[in-house]
Parts: sequence; structure tokens; C-alpha cells
Amino acid sequence: MNNNLHPLKFYPILKEKIWGGQKLNTLLNKHSDLPNVGESWEISDVEGDTSIVSNGNLKGKSLKQLLGMYKEELIGAKNFKQFGEKFPLLIKFIDAKEDLSIQLHPNDELAAKRHNSFGKTEMWYVMQSDEDSNLIVGFNQDMTAEKYLKHLEDKTLTKILNFDKVKTGDTYFIEVGRVHAIGAGVLLAEIQQTSDITYRVYDWDRVDDEGNERELHNDLAIDAFNFSMPDNFRVSYSKTENRPNEMVSCPYFTTNYLEVNQTLKKLNNHDSFIIYMCVEGEANITTINSQEHIKKGETILIPAAIKDFEITAKNTTLLEVYV
Repeated sequence: MNNNLHPLKFYPILKEKIWGGQKLNTLLNKHSDLPNVGESWEISDVEGDTSIVSNGNLKGKSLKQLLGMYKEELIGAKNFKQFGEKFPLLIKFIDAKEDLSIQLHPNDELAAKRHNSFGKTEMWYVMQSDEDSNLIVGFNQDMTAEKYLKHLEDKTLTKILNFDKVKTGDTYFIEVGRVHAIGAGVLLAEIQQTSDITYRVYDWDRVDDEGNERELHNDLAIDAFNFSMPDNFRVSYSKTENRPNEMVSCPYFTTNYLEVNQTLKKLNNHDSFIIYMCVEGEANITTINSQEHIKKGETILIPAAIKDFEITAKNTTLLEVYV
């Protein structure tokens, strides 16, 4: 293994959003002067928003540079073969002070054809929610394109959408083609394919300071819908301490729930990088030649070439992500 490689932390890329709030500052310690911080991009290889390393001897290097330098040592042989020098995941924390637009994402085929991009399969883990907060996922009845378009035209879309009240720990798997929106008062962790392609279908008739509505993408969206999906978006998972509990496993990523109350010896046999998002508590991650500390609201990337390491923590919850 290249001795320069170590567990990598990155400077968060903070995004101001019309619907954003202050929880990324107050609860996750992000130190932003922006009035409405909606998203913290923790690990990103999106064009124009590449993450920069904030720790160790690779500090100041971009994720793009690291992929060029270390290739499969960084992301694993099978991932390098499939993705080349393109990091496959985008990792975020999201704070919705107001409702997000009702939206969906195209699949790989459509995204490649239209946008030269990956599709955007994603998952959400609710970290905190205000009382009566909800998420919109899917429809509350069987749906067809005709029925959907009629409600869109009549401005009665919210009558056919499925609203779910949420609490900490609730987890959702959002496949491409499924309508969804994060509701006001929800703070969550999001794991998704590297893509910034969103089709907005309704934005609550909101306007910005200049009185302009945000752009909608209904012409593009109608082809991206999958109206025949089963309602299997709620994720149930076990919470056995000190071992990974699988939440989501799909072709794009696997995410495990990991509650740590001791020192865990970890062996990476996935031929992939491993990402840890700290959603509660704090932990030390020790490798043969380094030690890093992460706390709630922080994210760390363990390069694929680091095959064994230790996690030491008490009452700490991590989301463990690999491809």
C-alpha cells in the first residue's frame, strides 16, 4: 500500500438554498455565515464542486487529484474498472427548514442520454426532525401518467402524494423514477450516486426575493417517472451493537447501520473505499500509521488500500457506506 494514503476528511461544501435553515450550523457544527444553509456536500466529485482534503499529508489535494494519483488504491479495483477517475458517490447532510420541491430523478440510461451523467438513486437517514415533520415519498394510490398529469394541471398534486411522519432513525430508499420531497423540519444524511440531476415538478408556488419562481422540469420529468413501482421505500433494519446492520444494498452502494460501544477491529474485504458518516456521538479511527477523530456531522473516507483499522467509540452511531 502507498504509505501516503490515510483516512481522508474533506472540507464541507456548503450550499445556500431557498428552503435551507441553520441546523447544519447549530446541530452539525458547520460554521457558515450563509443565512439559509440547505446542504453540506461532504464528499463530492460533481463537476465544479470537487471535495478538498482537510487533514493529514494529503491536505489541500482534491478528490479528483487523488483519483488520478491513487486509482484503485483509493476506490478499489472493480470500482476503478467501472468508474475510472470518477468518484461514484455524493455524500450530503441536508437541512430542510421549508419543504423542498416535489421532484424525481432520471435513471442511468436517461441521465446519460440527456445530461452525460449518472442517474440518481439515493437514500435518506433521518437524523433529527421537528414535531409533525414529514417526508413525501411516492403516491398514496395507484397512479398512471394520465391521472398524474390531470392532478398536476389542476394544482391538486398534493392530494395524491404519500406523506410520512418521521422520527430519528427512519430510513428511506429513493429509487430513480419515484416522486419525493424532504419536508420542513427534517435534518437528514443522504447517500446517492454522483449526480446533480433533479427534475422539479412542483415548488409550492414559491418565489425568490425578485418574485421569480424556480424552474420546473415537467416535460423532462414525465418520461422519468416509474408509475408501477411497489411501495417498498421504507427501510427496516436491525440495530445490533458493534456490528454492521445492513440497511440498503443496491448496485450503486451498500449502507450499514453501525452502533459502536467498544473498540472494533475492522477488516475491509469489499474491494472498495469505505465511508463513515457520524450521525451521533464521536469515534476514533486508527490505522497502522494514523489516527483520526470524527464527531457528529463529520464524514471520513477510508481508502480501499487500507485493509485493516480500528474504530473506538461509546454510544456512537455511524453509517458505513461502500460500493
